[in-house]
Amino acid sequence: MIERLIAALVLLIVGFVAYRLMLRRQIRKTTALAPSDPLLRGLTPGVATIVYFTTPTCVPCRTQQTPALKRLQDEMGDRVQIVRVDATEQPEAARRWGVFSAPTTFVISDCGETLAVNHGVAEADKLRRQLQATA
Repeated sequence: MIERLIAALVLLIVGFVAYRLMLRRQIRKTTALAPSDPLLRGLTPGVATIVYFTTPTCVPCRTQQTPALKRLQDEMGDRVQIVRVDATEQPEAARRWGVFSAPTTFVISDCGETLAVNHGVAEADKLRRQLQATA
């Protein structure tokens, strides 16, 4: 019995470490990608950006993530830009950014550095805190 608990704990730790390493790699990759990525072309330079990947069939996207992003946009106004990307219409963009689930949000500082990646719903408060890391 104790061996199973130890094995489960080891698998949990290995999974957590692998996920953290994947996040770190994704942040480095998108930081390098952002300055030349077509998704971000035409945005106002020097303004923080949230890149939001969604799909038409994503219920949490419609019921939770989109309203949270709207609240954030209403609060912050022109201090944040939100780029909505339908991953089914732009699968190459989703592949470039390493998106494997919807919703996924990338928080990018005003100088183009990826600050955070959120797999799953990210509430407005969490996104605001992540954006404040730009200050």
